[in-house]
Amino acid sequence: TRLGQHQDSVSPVTLYYTVYGSDFEAAIGVLACLCSPLCPEKTSFVWRVDRLDHGAPFATVLGLITFTVLLAFGSCFPAQSPQQARLVDHLSHLNVRFDWRNATCPICKAVFTIVDIALLSNANEERVAHAVGEACIRLHLADELVCREITELFRDDFIRVLQESLLWPSEACALLVGPSCGKFDIYAPWNVTLPKVPKPPVTPPSPPKPGSPQSRVLFLTDIHWDQEYEAGSAADCKDPLCCRKDSGSPSWRRREAGYWGTYSKCDLPLRTVENLLENAAKTGPWDWVYWTGDIPAHNVWSQTRKQQLSELTVISRLIHKHLGPNVTVYPAIGNHESTPVNSFPPPFVHGNRSSAWLYNTMAEEWAPWLPEQALKSLRYGGFYTVEIQSGLRVVSLNMNFCARENFWLMVNSTDPANQLQWLVQVLQMSEDKGEKVHIIGHIPPGLCLDSWSWNYYHIVNRYESTITGQFFGHTHWDEFQMFYDEETMSRPLGVAFIAPSVTTYVTLTQVRASGICSDPKGGGLYFANPNRLERKQNC
Repeated sequence: TRLGQHQDSVSPVTLYYTVYGSDFEAAIGVLACLCSPLCPEKTSFVWRVDRLDHGAPFATVLGLITFTVLLAFGSCFPAQSPQQARLVDHLSHLNVRFDWRNATCPICKAVFTIVDIALLSNANEERVAHAVGEACIRLHLADELVCREITELFRDDFIRVLQESLLWPSEACALLVGPSCGKFDIYAPWNVTLPKVPKPPVTPPSPPKPGSPQSRVLFLTDIHWDQEYEAGSAADCKDPLCCRKDSGSPSWRRREAGYWGTYSKCDLPLRTVENLLENAAKTGPWDWVYWTGDIPAHNVWSQTRKQQLSELTVISRLIHKHLGPNVTVYPAIGNHESTPVNSFPPPFVHGNRSSAWLYNTMAEEWAPWLPEQALKSLRYGGFYTVEIQSGLRVVSLNMNFCARENFWLMVNSTDPANQLQWLVQVLQMSEDKGEKVHIIGHIPPGLCLDSWSWNYYHIVNRYESTITGQFFGHTHWDEFQMFYDEETMSRPLGVAFIAPSVTTYVTLTQVRASGICSDPKGGGLYFANPNRLERKQNC
């Protein structure tokens, strides 16, 4: 693609956009130019096609679609104050590259509109994938190799989702980008059905009496082991993940990857994970372990199913080896376990596109910890429940069924796998039996799709006397989320504990695993300094 400009008497600037390649590239290219800070406000375009494989009419139609979409959805830039507008002008004069964050919503809508129309013909699938890859490169969303590999990795599943989805472009973008990008209305107003059994009277919690039984529970999350981590490589690189064999060599401007890990956009070598597990075993004994997912590294553009399953197997067996056969581990599935990342089709998707390849291997590796009924539920939808001990039950949720990034929810996001309705049944059973319940999962409920999150909140309100603990990961930070009663939103009734990550990604100050105790002293954190391993605890 070639871009030139000259002054004329009609408008301050005329851009001549000459396209060499496919008509899809032309549409995406003009879209990129229109949304670029380099395009002045008063710009006229001359569409000149020098060579097209399928003729000019189709390109013209796509061009008109692009212009129509942009007119319909407005400027590529969000509403700006005069000061912000002047800043954009200054940056334009400095030839600052296109910033995706300035145009995420309008470009999302425009691209979905173009692709929706293009995919009416299966013959266009290859060209759509190529155009998306080119757009990624030209908009500087990532390095060229990363753009091409991630496009190839996502193409089949994502195109199939687009073909099966009933969402309009504005609704799809509201789902993927957020409510500021539109209204996601088709499946939003859904509700789980709660039993007609009245809610029991709420008894205020009280601290355990001295001498009460105690349980020591280890809480692990977000390990993110990088098989290609290499000490001495560059810790700062152009790729989304560094400290790897192909990250280049360090220099006076590029830090060097450490032996145990690095405070940068780097994951961890296996020796650090093993060291953490060895030290966790020494600080035991542990009664059981909560492990809330995310095993693989952040090289999401180059992962394969074989690699994901290998990492799942290695880490599962290491945990079993170091913590011993007498410690039961209750795992939950993270969003990085699948490839493509965040791709978790609901159970109605069968064949090679289903998640059976992942769930079945998890069931094999986790069989030493989980009973057959839990493994059966795990194979179905990635969630399960187990009685830990008399009077206490754990529920492991597949939080990928609530994740905005799971593009399969564009097909149907109404309680995928009926997981929340199943949760209600489990909680009602536990209430009837007088059991207490811990809920574990990867993505915190406050980060879910609004409809899913609201239904979960409603369930927690109803069963506040039964749910005595919630444990999540994903954010890589040591956090918590509060739950309040729905009537007044002033009485706290529950808390979700969010554990910090094991990995240092991105530039985190410690490698951590959390320990929790059931006595009044609360819990403790275990810190691992990549330069000098050490640990601290309260329990």
